[in-house]
Amino acid sequence: MTTDRHAYKIDASNPGSDLAAETAAAMAAASIVFRRSNPAYSSELLRHAYQLFEFADKYRGKYDSSITVAQKYYRSISGYNDELLWAAAWLYQASNNQYYLNYLGKNGDSMGGTGWAMTEFGWDVKYAGVQTLVAKFLMQGRAGLHAPVFERYHQKAEYFMCSLLGKASRNVQKTPGGLIFRQRWNNMQFVTSASFLATVYSDYLTSSRGSLRCAASNVAPSELLSFAKSQVDYLLGDNPRATSYMVGYGNNYPRQVHHRGSSIVSIKVDPKFVACRQGYAAWYTRKASDPNVLTGAVVGGPDAYDNFADERDNYEQTEPATYNNAPLLGILARLAGGHGGYNQLLPVVVPAPNPVVAEPKPAPKPKLTPTPASSSSSISIEQKMTTSWNYKGKTYYRYSIIVTNKSYQTLKDLKLSISKLYGPLWGLTKSGNSYGFPTWLSSLPAGKSLEFVYIHSASPADISVSSYNLA
Repeated sequence: MTTDRHAYKIDASNPGSDLAAETAAAMAAASIVFRRSNPAYSSELLRHAYQLFEFADKYRGKYDSSITVAQKYYRSISGYNDELLWAAAWLYQASNNQYYLNYLGKNGDSMGGTGWAMTEFGWDVKYAGVQTLVAKFLMQGRAGLHAPVFERYHQKAEYFMCSLLGKASRNVQKTPGGLIFRQRWNNMQFVTSASFLATVYSDYLTSSRGSLRCAASNVAPSELLSFAKSQVDYLLGDNPRATSYMVGYGNNYPRQVHHRGSSIVSIKVDPKFVACRQGYAAWYTRKASDPNVLTGAVVGGPDAYDNFADERDNYEQTEPATYNNAPLLGILARLAGGHGGYNQLLPVVVPAPNPVVAEPKPAPKPKLTPTPASSSSSISIEQKMTTSWNYKGKTYYRYSIIVTNKSYQTLKDLKLSISKLYGPLWGLTKSGNSYGFPTWLSSLPAGKSLEFVYIHSASPADISVSSYNLA
């Protein structure tokens, strides 16, 4: 590809608080994901998140005022206050550092976190996400002296959720077929991001045994999850056109995607070099289907009346984007998990923060204490308590269990008996009174292992092998 790709930077003289703070939020969130599997990387992510937030807060300014070429496509309409609050919320979630909780409490009113009643959530406007995450802190009882301010965040989060359901004083627009509609150009980004927030907020309410307080009446958490599912169903083909807006899914999906890699034939078919202008002249205007199917990509989607033109130059509707797909993965993961009882309000296990505000350092990784578990000669089971924490006077323990096939054959039809389990378990499928392989695993090759985890506030559960087959 011969198109020029310029690199730009922000610094103290050319600030970009929204860009730096958004990156800080992403790194803080990612540090939670990698905390157990790669603690060194997790620590590095969190360290850079601290640095980026400090830079964003100290040198304030919109990134598109410094990088003006971005204004044509990615103008920062909402400014940077929402990203600063967004970063502070994720840094508190990741570190439990009081500085960031105080930041949310002291700046919520002045920066708009408690004032903006939103009906959209996207890459530019983060307020609804901030309000949802801070509402979680309030439900967890972590607001402390900032509870009155956090309650105002909470009220705005509920306003957003009610607007999705059509039960607020001002509601989101929807197409006749029921899809959220915000704008013609890549509307699907608002569909997936809003539905993702509805999904997680539904779980927050379920975990707190609460309900959504809308203007007309209270709403059960399940209604929010059903709404999110309806949006995903529409996206995947349950709509007036019977069109799937995920490329490659179903029988009727976009065939002329506004995407260079999809619309130009592969070098395996034609190895001749295609310059940028040649690609535009020879391939962009073709009316044939894409030679390469961009499987899984979510395009911009229909207009306000459920109409859609599958044409490559109709970039407003046929252009895919990563911010369409990213929230959708979270929704699909939740829907695939059913309605099981993971408590979303259990505190995230975090390292003890250092009192230095700019760069708190995590405490050493907790020692792993092996706990014996029943095994057979062909199968070993190792159970470890990986960490513990105190929440509202009760101590919770997280246990990791490694099941290893010690035989020289493939392990199939494994059934485990688990008793004295008093909390949620992940990584196995329950069938009757026993547990088997997770849905994504049908067998365990010789020498291989699988891991599952559970959390409860008691001594280790009793785990033993009930039955299995070797093939």
